[in-house]
Amino acid sequence: MLNPKPQDQRKEERVLVEHTVRVTNSQDVTRDISVSGVYFWLDVTVALGETINFIVEIGMQGVNFILKCVGEIVRVENKDGKVGVAVKISHSVMESA
Repeated sequence: MLNPKPQDQRKEERVLVEHTVRVTNSQDVTRDISVSGVYFWLDVTVALGETINFIVEIGMQGVNFILKCVGEIVRVENKDGKVGVAVKISHSVMESA
């Protein structure tokens, strides 16, 4: 018997986009982002369920913004020496850079 595929629990549409993301002393890029969540790569170890503070740098039409976020890590994947994390955003504030 085959294992059923886990049900996708995403509520909002994800956009595949690369923006710089900064967490403590680590900097990398997003893979995708939505209104309520984001997936990005890190060079540091994190734990499932951990609260994380991070900043996403967004440039649109020559205007730069930073999105300061707090969220909960809901998935962790290790691949090629990097850590992929899916974060459910609980609070965010957008500011001009």
